[in-house]
Amino acid sequence: MNDDMLSQDEIDALLKGTSSLDEFSEPNKSSQVDDYFTEMEKDALGEIGNISFGSSATALSALLNQKVDITTPFVSLVYKEELTNEFPNPHVAVQVQYTEGFSGTNLLVIKHEDAAVISDLMLGGTGENPTEIMDEIKLSAVQEAMNQMMGSAATSMSTVFQKKIDISPPSLDILNIQKGEGTELIPQDDVFVKVSFNLKVGTLIDSNIMQLLSIPFAKSLVEELLIPNSEDTAASIEKESDLNGKQTEPPAAEDIQHEETQQAESVHVPVDVQPASFSEFEHMSSPQGDSRNLDMLLDIPLQVTVELGRTKRTVQEILALSSGAIIELDKLAGEPVDILINSKLIAKGEVVVIDENFGVRVTDIISQRDRINKLK
Repeated sequence: MNDDMLSQDEIDALLKGTSSLDEFSEPNKSSQVDDYFTEMEKDALGEIGNISFGSSATALSALLNQKVDITTPFVSLVYKEELTNEFPNPHVAVQVQYTEGFSGTNLLVIKHEDAAVISDLMLGGTGENPTEIMDEIKLSAVQEAMNQMMGSAATSMSTVFQKKIDISPPSLDILNIQKGEGTELIPQDDVFVKVSFNLKVGTLIDSNIMQLLSIPFAKSLVEELLIPNSEDTAASIEKESDLNGKQTEPPAAEDIQHEETQQAESVHVPVDVQPASFSEFEHMSSPQGDSRNLDMLLDIPLQVTVELGRTKRTVQEILALSSGAIIELDKLAGEPVDILINSKLIAKGEVVVIDENFGVRVTDIISQRDRINKLK
């Protein structure tokens, strides 16, 4: 290049948008999120993360007995070849599969030292000086914390998307990309959506927690949130029209106003009002009166309790309890549980799961004599 002239190579580089010189280097691919998502779609992804992880913060706070804050997320792109630079140090990766409502994988990544603090708090420690070595027990503690967080997030997403959303138990492993450890948890995609949150746990953690999603899965979340289900809407209109014997076209504004006027006028139609009548006391002594008296007791609420088992502990043992402690009960696995009515044993049953709730199937009811004796 002369004093005020560009060389031919530099001119060609400018025209092509590339150059071997540093000042013409290729821009960072992670900044090209606008190539895949509009501003509205990015806001939708951020809002989904904000709502779901807002409830996760509450669940984590209850587990750790610490104030937990998760800030508004930041959405960006990460290419697979950039993961080594994105996670140069060991992290803990938690993979969650959506089993109902959506089809996709959610990879949650937290720093190794943050996971050590969480595991120490889960195991009853203070979290101030946790050991960096993550053995099986500590990984299990972190896994349970992430399970509670993602379960709470799935519940919030069910509310947002107005349908049932369920997840599989999370898979957890140490992620060290440079050594090839834990890479099997990473989905086989070339580009990921990274939703990054700032995580604060009391005064112990002030760091980032990252969520990696595939582009198709992120797109499905956005489309479900922004585009209403036209098939359900059409089916609802068709069902309503069939019931009314009319066409599927929605009523005009004038028809709605006319219908509301007719309903308002129908309110003033006179109705027959009769005084309330009550049973006379002198009829209570008859057998029919006795039956009516028994019927009056049938709607009295009673407290039903299912007791899994019992145990006795000293005051010293109770005071020594902490998060993660196991209390052994006096019943074997598979034994029938006791069903108590107002703290009185009435029946026995087995525990079942109904959708997402626990239930109990009655297998045996104690004799009437025993029930009367227990109620004395």
